[in-house]
Amino acid sequence: MTEQQYDSATITAFEQISTASVSDALQSLGPHGYLSSDINLVTGRKIVGPAVTVREIPTTEEVPPTHALEAIDAATQGDVIVIDVGAERDVAAWGGLMTAGAVANGLAGVILDAGVRDVEEIDRDFAGFTVFARTTSPATTLGRFKTVASGEPVVVGGVTINPGDLIVADRDGVVAIPRDLVEQTLAGAQDIEDREREQTRLILESGSLATGLAKYNRI
Repeated sequence: MTEQQYDSATITAFEQISTASVSDALQSLGPHGYLSSDINLVTGRKIVGPAVTVREIPTTEEVPPTHALEAIDAATQGDVIVIDVGAERDVAAWGGLMTAGAVANGLAGVILDAGVRDVEEIDRDFAGFTVFARTTSPATTLGRFKTVASGEPVVVGGVTINPGDLIVADRDGVVAIPRDLVEQTLAGAQDIEDREREQTRLILESGSLATGLAKYNRI
């Protein structure tokens, strides 16, 4: 279970805002929270939800991903599983059975600093479940990686993500917002979106990109 939940109004508000605006708003507060562009949308749609973290390390043991399986069952509806393998990433840290467990528990999606497999199965049987990953791969983690912890900080896509940080992810990419900056980031992102809508209107009405840039100084 995540350490902090967010009210439905906050989740809904972020669902209406692009990750580009969220990223800009967060960066204005100091940290950058955008994950490496190597982590892309594989299946599903935009998601917003608290992070449930899992860490894996290399191994030669053939052991199941215990911490990930337990995290899936213990997570709260709307949570986002975030898995860090911390090494070679051309293996699948997620597949069809884990997706079934996530769907059964109402989770929003998963962010993988690794690969995903069973994509055909996920699309066929769990259409709409969201997976962001570095790659697709048929290779199992068994005998290559093992889970060693859940519910502690991980580094995914070059960003440190703590349990309960808010994940906002769409086709532009993934942003992780530290829990203590969520409200400020939301306010800043909403302001950016409002100004961009007005700037777009001005550009279209004036027929000039330069006119919009001169007034709002944003591109």
